Amino acid sequence: MRRRDFISLLGGAAVAWPIAARAQQRERMRRIGLLINLAADDPESQARRAAFQQGLQQLGWIDGRNVRIIARWGAGDADQIRSSAAELVATAPDVILATSSPALAASQHATRTVPIVFTSVVDPVGGGFVDSLTRPGGNTTGFVLFEYGLSGKWLEILKQIAPGVTRAAVLRDAATTRTAAGQSAAIQAVAPSLGVELSPAVVRDAQEIERAVTTFAAGSNDGLVVIGSPLTAIHRDLIVALAAQRRLPAVYPFRYFATRGGLISYGPDSIEPYRRAAGYVDRILRGEKPTNLPVQAPAKYDLVINLKTAKSLDLRVPSSMLARADEVIE
Repeated sequence: MRRRDFISLLGGAAVAWPIAARAQQRERMRRIGLLINLAADDPESQARRAAFQQGLQQLGWIDGRNVRIIARWGAGDADQIRSSAAELVATAPDVILATSSPALAASQHATRTVPIVFTSVVDPVGGGFVDSLTRPGGNTTGFVLFEYGLSGKWLEILKQIAPGVTRAAVLRDAATTRTAAGQSAAIQAVAPSLGVELSPAVVRDAQEIERAVTTFAAGSNDGLVVIGSPLTAIHRDLIVALAAQRRLPAVYPFRYFATRGGLISYGPDSIEPYRRAAGYVDRILRGEKPTNLPVQAPAKYDLVINLKTAKSLDLRVPSSMLARADEVIE
């Protein structure tokens, strides 16, 4: 090789190397920790993860190409959630997506420096997770599940679809003491005006759920209000089946109860927050701080009615209720 050609080749390589290095830096593999407080094989878990990944892809983050999603599953077990949060932090993620109050609490306990985006949390300020909705502070921000006031609507809706209900059990998770108490208080506030006597049913596992519902359902004027929690989500099929067996008109907080045979649900879309969370994760990966990203509330609430279940309970759904339903399952 002639000396002039060698120098030209060397010079070209010197120019190309910084360009390649900059491209490699731009494509550095980022890490996202994902902690979902349901089982890995739960269809709801899979739908939530898929929605999150879809949202990321639309923003240019492709799992396996420029980002790696490291998922852990809580399956409603407090010890597993805590150990999973510690495992995620040990992988040195750039950001963590924590779903539910237990997952968020475990994530915050594991780190106060890694940015955390949360979903499915009812009262992040009251729970001490953030300083305020507009200025979260610290390393955490995210998306509120719903406000306590929504819970009172559940009893109103139950009374509308089943006017004969005069007693209602309120099924709540013993592990979510503060949030369950807040939701129960909102339900209790409207109960006298609706002529409904409430019976709290605090449960910890499937056996207690079965015992509580079976013991309560003694008369023809009974109903059931199910408070949203990891426990009731995990055992949704059992709860719906018990309500059917005991012929209990029941109202639920999310659509996935109604699609599994529940009578009626009213609440936010359980999947949409994961698409929205992808936007916050994107902004954090691009340099923004969680403290500058305000906590957001649901955009809308959906009313879903299962007509097949209503017919099995000999309930005639008011036409006005059908008209305002977002979805009717036949």
